[in-house]
Amino acid sequence: MKENKQAPVVLQVLPELETGGVETGTIEIALELKKQGIKNFVASQGGRMVNELKRNKIPHLTLPLKSKNIFTMRANAKKLAQYIKDNNINIVHARSRAPAWSAYWAAKAAGVHYITTFHGTYGLGPLGLKKLYNKIMTYGERVIAISNHIKNHIIKNYKIDKEKIRLIHRCADIEKFSPQAVTQARMISKIKEYNIADDKPVILLPGRITHWKGQHLLLEALHLMKNQNYYCIITGDSQGRIKYLNTLKELAKKYDLENRVGFFGRYSDVPALMMVSTVILSTAIEPEAFGRISVEGQAMGKIVIASNIGGSLDTIQDGVTGKFFKSGDSQSLANALDWALELKEAEKQKISKAAIKNVREHFTKQIMCDKTIEVYREVINQEKRKQ
Repeated sequence: MKENKQAPVVLQVLPELETGGVETGTIEIALELKKQGIKNFVASQGGRMVNELKRNKIPHLTLPLKSKNIFTMRANAKKLAQYIKDNNINIVHARSRAPAWSAYWAAKAAGVHYITTFHGTYGLGPLGLKKLYNKIMTYGERVIAISNHIKNHIIKNYKIDKEKIRLIHRCADIEKFSPQAVTQARMISKIKEYNIADDKPVILLPGRITHWKGQHLLLEALHLMKNQNYYCIITGDSQGRIKYLNTLKELAKKYDLENRVGFFGRYSDVPALMMVSTVILSTAIEPEAFGRISVEGQAMGKIVIASNIGGSLDTIQDGVTGKFFKSGDSQSLANALDWALELKEAEKQKISKAAIKNVREHFTKQIMCDKTIEVYREVINQEKRKQ
């Protein structure tokens, strides 16, 4: 039994594998483990990203792990515990609250290691009543925080030994997010799809259409800008938030922006879309846990402008690799946009090079994977020292 535990055998547990940052990170770790010859498994409710695991022959266990029903969670725990024993798994890595409870009970029952990744600032509820439910994410022998913002949130809100927190930033896949990786044909396709004119710089705000992402703030800022020579793309899935989307369109009409702003739904080929853009925006009015767009935009060598809160504080060097504006302040955002559009070509190139260098030195997929696997080995080695 001791021999089985000398090397990590990892089970990652999450609600589903449909789309999103948690899901992408899970797949990235799974593929790197496979590449390094480390046995690994994933458990979720399923989704379209399971195909990526199948293509790479990484086993996936399908369970209703998105459920918050206590009886379903207990049943999941029992099945996970058996799966852990059957496959000699020695580390369970949970990435979300409901499945984390099942994963924790299963890890305890099977006598294996349990670690977690804190992917967001989970709501505490009235009078902090949800703290107990959220606290499962602090039960890991190691708790991975994806930014200093998340690390500080954990320390502030939960009684936790700071020594077991590990800061591991999310990343950009520089094989995809690289200026050299985007072909001319892909760029032309995006120019046609988004009706982009040759003579105007493009301001791009990608992300879900939801109030906290700050699309309304951008429209207010565009109205306040001195420079009116631009084309702005607001693209992302409204996920049924038709009322907010209509509010945005009414704002565009009110500020006479209809000819300078295009609203588009769900987007694809993000690297190509960024490549045909001049400025990439992250306008969140609430802190982003990490802010992947800010890092991906820098990886593409673009001018990234982000609100001065949340994970972007870790990833952008103000005035060097991008620009901050005061969160929630439309005039501050307008000033930052004017600054970006008025940059001389030599200054743009300097920022572009610094941005790409910043990502390649600190925020690559390889760095994230290596640090995560280091945590797995740390847990195993700690056990060996105790024996």
